[in-house]
Amino acid sequence: MGYATGTLEEYLADAASDKPAPGGGSVSALAGALAASMSEMAANFTVGRKKFASVQEQVAGCLGRLEPCRRNLLRLMDADVEAYEAVGAAYAMPRQTDEQKAARGEAVQKALKDAMEIPLRIVRECRVVAETAAELIKIANPNLITDVGVSVILAEAACAAARLNVEVNLKYIEDESIVGELRPELDEIEQITARCRREVCAAVQDCLSG
Repeated sequence: MGYATGTLEEYLADAASDKPAPGGGSVSALAGALAASMSEMAANFTVGRKKFASVQEQVAGCLGRLEPCRRNLLRLMDADVEAYEAVGAAYAMPRQTDEQKAARGEAVQKALKDAMEIPLRIVRECRVVAETAAELIKIANPNLITDVGVSVILAEAACAAARLNVEVNLKYIEDESIVGELRPELDEIEQITARCRREVCAAVQDCLSG
């Protein structure tokens, strides 16, 4: 049984302890799941309301993206813990002989690539959440506008935090082609989530000051 089905108190206690995991990648996934939930709430307070009949299909589409994001991010919260443990196990392999060193090196590289893939998926999921929040801010029930703001702020933060965990693994991955392929994508997603946050927060401020 993983953290996703446990108590929040237990998760936070372990994250705060001297245990190696859950760490930054897992916490980023949790923040992303919370971001998705806030946009979902705004959408659920819009869908089915006669007042918003003209945007029902669009809002339903937003929900169709957000719920899978939230569920995926919860799974990634636990997957990151497992991936980190695999990296530790690979580094702990014996290296007395040349054969052992070669086997250990191969195992470490595989574990690092697997561990990098988890926060990369978190980054990608958070992009979807941020973009959906930017769509919802224009059509969702205005009574929930600040919740959409919370959503996009958390999504951008989770994305940036997860990127740190991608980068720390990339630093030790020897396959330079992977590094070269991912950096442009990470830069693009960072720019997109920042733009979404600016747009949504500007709309929230306009509403609050109006």
